[in-house]
Amino acid sequence: MNTLHVRLFVFLFLTIIATSVFGGRHEILMEKNWKFTKGDNGDASQINFNDSKWESVTVPHDWAIYGPFDLHIDAYISKITQNNETKESMKAGRTGSLPFVGIGWYRLKFDVPELKAGKKVTLLFDGAMSHAQVFVNGQQVGNWPYGYSSFHFDITPFLKGPKENILAVRLENMEKQSRWYPGAGLYRNVHLIVTEETHIPVWGTYLTTPNVTSKSATVNLKTAVEARTAANLKVETEIFDASGKSVGSTVSEKTNFDHQPFEQSIQVVQPNLWSPESPVMYSAVTKIFQDKELKDIYTTRFGIRSVKFEPGQGFFLNGEKRIFNGVCLHHDQGPIGTAVNISALRRELAILKDMGCNAIRTSHNPPAPELLNLCDEMGFMVIDESFDEWKRAKVSNGYHLFFDEWAEKDMVNLLHRDRNHPSIVLWSIGNEIGEQGDPDGGKRAEFLQNICHREDPSRLVTAGMDRLGEDLKNFVAPVLDVPGFNYKPMRYERAFAKFPQRLIYGSETASTISSRGVYKFPVVFDKMKTYEDAQCSSYDFSACNWSQVPDDEFVKQDDLSYMMGEFVWTGFDYLGEPTPYDESMRAHSSYFGICDLAGIPKDRFYLYRSRWNAGKETLHLLPHWTWPGREGQITPVFCYTNYPSAELFINGKSMGKQTKSNDSNQTRYRLMWNDVKYEPGTLKVVAYDKNGKAVATKEVRTAGKPHHIELAADRTTILADGKELAFVLVKVVDANGNLCPDGDNLLKFSVTGQGGYRAVANGDPTNLEQFHLPQMHAFHGMLTAVVQSTEKPGSMTLKVESSGLETATIGLKTVKNK
Repeated sequence: MNTLHVRLFVFLFLTIIATSVFGGRHEILMEKNWKFTKGDNGDASQINFNDSKWESVTVPHDWAIYGPFDLHIDAYISKITQNNETKESMKAGRTGSLPFVGIGWYRLKFDVPELKAGKKVTLLFDGAMSHAQVFVNGQQVGNWPYGYSSFHFDITPFLKGPKENILAVRLENMEKQSRWYPGAGLYRNVHLIVTEETHIPVWGTYLTTPNVTSKSATVNLKTAVEARTAANLKVETEIFDASGKSVGSTVSEKTNFDHQPFEQSIQVVQPNLWSPESPVMYSAVTKIFQDKELKDIYTTRFGIRSVKFEPGQGFFLNGEKRIFNGVCLHHDQGPIGTAVNISALRRELAILKDMGCNAIRTSHNPPAPELLNLCDEMGFMVIDESFDEWKRAKVSNGYHLFFDEWAEKDMVNLLHRDRNHPSIVLWSIGNEIGEQGDPDGGKRAEFLQNICHREDPSRLVTAGMDRLGEDLKNFVAPVLDVPGFNYKPMRYERAFAKFPQRLIYGSETASTISSRGVYKFPVVFDKMKTYEDAQCSSYDFSACNWSQVPDDEFVKQDDLSYMMGEFVWTGFDYLGEPTPYDESMRAHSSYFGICDLAGIPKDRFYLYRSRWNAGKETLHLLPHWTWPGREGQITPVFCYTNYPSAELFINGKSMGKQTKSNDSNQTRYRLMWNDVKYEPGTLKVVAYDKNGKAVATKEVRTAGKPHHIELAADRTTILADGKELAFVLVKVVDANGNLCPDGDNLLKFSVTGQGGYRAVANGDPTNLEQFHLPQMHAFHGMLTAVVQSTEKPGSMTLKVESSGLETATIGLKTVKNK
């Protein structure tokens, strides 16, 4: 954590303390002491229900991630129109082959601090998967079907007093309710909020920065106030910069409260503008007084920036044209499932940041609030997406069952929750929705877009579309503020010419498929090619029948000046959708990721990095160089680099110099030696700059037999909060430290000290070993082990053992404050 973030953390912490003590607001994270059971075991909503034999869990909690995997769980006959399928066939692994279907009950005994007359108590759920029914002291207080939505209920009338209230939550997941693994349970945080009757409600502020220059910025803040007595209200707002320094303030008063928001405008001189390179955050601290008595304090975090889309020109942030180097992200975090963890999310974003990624599309649902907070802090532009389905069904138990009653409620909650985040630059109302083919599709798109415009006039609206002709015919694309297109680089010119907005970007691109460390011969372009081992080649020439290899998108992004960038499907592999093996009963996770399910970069990572992070050196060779039995056979070598040319050597003999050229889509972005014959030894590449000067080298050596284990943690110091994780890369190497690319050793894990073992993943889409068990086979010589802190500071040691290999250990510190 850098000095700026430390100052911000300290300031926000002091603000929270002040809010709790002086402002009448108490916010409690309801994490511990929950009881859980799967199954509809009696009327668990009742206050006197005996849950003593239930499992004790901590929330966030994903009940299904522990498995076991079973490829028959989600095997069913289906026709996936999004994949251009014209007939039904048996599918498996589409939802991760995990037991997420069923009923789950959660119960919690809770106290309400300082509960007395004149207090109001709210329960806020960041997300609950799914069909939530919420009970307090045996009475139902509300329900919410959409598992990705945040929602809240006033539970004041249901409380029996300040002590020993009972909260019960019933959740139910249906089969065929999702096209990927949705998770199960209270997988996002639950909050208890206690306020005075006069207070700012949940998501009660709306902050925009309508006028921004380098010299001055206007901060406009609308603050909703709930009050029983509508008189003599005063609102004070003060803005603080990241160091805690006050940079502006204002006061508003109403003697006769009309229940309309207080609107305030504050000028900030010499603002630090938010951008991916400089994600500076401010805080607006709002105090509510009634009859001169302080009733509430509410902090709104925000960034100062301007966002504009110019027809024919593109997207501008703070007056400068920007290109989206973006990825799509599903919400699971590999081996820990969907249970939200900030350190897991931070790690994912750090990996993407190193690749040069500057934008995230939350596919295809509202994200966790923690992800948006991190995007604010770390500097990612965000397309915040709402739905994968409207009225037209993709899966039989999908969102179409609730659209009429719930779509506006879900949209309003999403918009109110997220609209103060500077990272969000577009709202997305849907992905590849069936209404593209309906005559009234445009009307439904307009209905949702109008909700966005009503609740947040400061941002435009988009959607991911995959049917250009139908989108035109049914007025879906022309209605949208900003059309987004999935897998249509060959049709960008036509779309741009026909659409009145004169704006276009790749909302979903590539869907290149690959398995880390796997290389297939001969090296040829293929679509939906399958192999006996149920893997895909990492030469990055493999795509789906609807998609492309990365280079085909790069060409259009470079050659068409009006293109605003792309969002690659996907940043990381995710649970479910194991295309092209969803008919094989072999795989349960995707092959689309630039990184695998363990968070380990595939070769494709470096192709994107060489383009998106061109200011930093990238020099990556593929494949590995350990091929017993391939001696003398053609084994092409590719180099992904930001340098214009390079020379390849095998055991000191030059294979020639290659220079990027416009001869083909691939030669513009890759250096390729297609006729190399394999011989054991050393593969070496020397990179040259634009002046022909040798500036960098990289070597890959033929590996010997597995000898020992190497460990490297993403962080060696973590918070002793009982939640923070460290991710340890585990490699099987030979006696000289060379990665053994065929290493599949069974590795066993143990943790001692102030920490514990959490999970493991090896990135193999066909691997059915359970994540939470302290052992797993390496996949092509690597995997990632996850350890978790306790609440006691000190140290922990991870030990990794394997028969026939030297044991390895790594130590980590756990501290109360970083």
